[in-house]
Parts: sequence; structure tokens; C-alpha cells
Amino acid sequence: MEQIELKANLRTEKGKQQVKKLRGKGFVPAVVYHKGEETVCVSVVGKEISRIIHGAAGENTLINLKIEDGKKPRARAVLVKEVQYGPVKRDLLHLDFNEISLSEKVTVEVEVIPNGDPMGVKLEGGMLDHPLRMIKIQCLPADIPKHVDVDVSGLRLGGAIYVKDLRLPETLKVITDADALLFQVRLLAEKPEEAAAEAPEIEVIREKKEEEPKAAEKAKEEARTEKK
Repeated sequence: MEQIELKANLRTEKGKQQVKKLRGKGFVPAVVYHKGEETVCVSVVGKEISRIIHGAAGENTLINLKIEDGKKPRARAVLVKEVQYGPVKRDLLHLDFNEISLSEKVTVEVEVIPNGDPMGVKLEGGMLDHPLRMIKIQCLPADIPKHVDVDVSGLRLGGAIYVKDLRLPETLKVITDADALLFQVRLLAEKPEEAAAEAPEIEVIREKKEEEPKAAEKAKEEARTEKK
């Protein structure tokens, strides 16, 4: 995966007021984590980081973060660890970056996308279920895929595809449970006309229930006659 360059400014002043000023100028506060080192506070241009995380690779985009601190910018290879959004406008509030080594494997979540129209849907009246949309994989940062494509065109009614059925490059190791269900073609819900066809049975039951009180009343009347 190609690295995307993103400039960041070192952030020395903290607190709610400073953060509010940053956001007012179009910046998003962020922190950079690296194992064994102190957390670095930075700010990035909101429009630039928004374009990156809403791109094809999303939060798995490999970023070359260049931190400006008044000296020579230091480049860091990072991945987005966490994104915080506003509850109403869904605007970017804060970012966590995780600094990584390009020579060490990382674990990320990747979207699974179906390709093709299943035969069980086109010809047999079924519908495609997609219960698991993300899987965890382990690989080198440069090998992180934008997504995983799965051909579902051959699925017949009752057919299914599990994680263990995926055919991925040797550079990718799947961490998700092998027996987890990805896709399944199942029958659609009962059609309205089929339900209507069963309606007379309900009426028969109702008629029987109405006859029961009449029979009971007749028995009581006969009992009174016998006593007389």
C-alpha cells in the first residue's frame, strides 16, 4: 500500500480552550502513540485527514506523518488507531495515531465486499445475507489491502461462504475465527398470498370456538328439564 503524506504541527499548549481555538481554525487535535516512547501531541488539517480516512482504504491508510516543530520535520509511519466524532454534526473531534515499523507486522480490520449476483438470488428466489462485514488480518504495513473481494456469484440457495473459504495472498494471515459466516443465500420471508391461503383454517377454528358455548348452554337446558 502506498503511503500518503500528511503534515502535522507539534502541539505544546493543551486544554479545552486551546483545542477549541484549533478546531475553529480548521485543525483537528491528535496524539501519536509509540511503544516505549512518550505520547506526542499534534494537530492536523481537518479537511486533509477527513479525505484520507474517508478514502478507499479508510482508517487502514498508511500515513507518512511529517511533524513540524520549528526544526527539520520528522517523518513517522502511522496508522489511525481511533477517531472521535461529534455526536450531532459527526465532525472530527480528535484522532489517535499509532506509530509503526514498516518491517513489523500489524493487525488491522479489513472490509469484506461481495462481488457478483448469487445464482440463488437470481434464479431461486433467495436473498443474500452478509452477517460479518469486517475481518481481522495480520500483515506488513505495505501489504494492507483496501478491502477483501469475495465472489458470491456461484452461491445457490442454502449455500454459504465462511472465513475458512477465503483465498488470500500468503502475505495476509487471517486472525478472525475460521468458522465465522461471511455470506449465505436463504429463502425470502413468506409471501403475502401464501399467508392469505391459510386464513380459512383460522375461520374454522373460530367457528368451533363459537359452537362450544352453544353446546354447553344446550346441555344445561336439558339438565333443568330432567330436574323438573
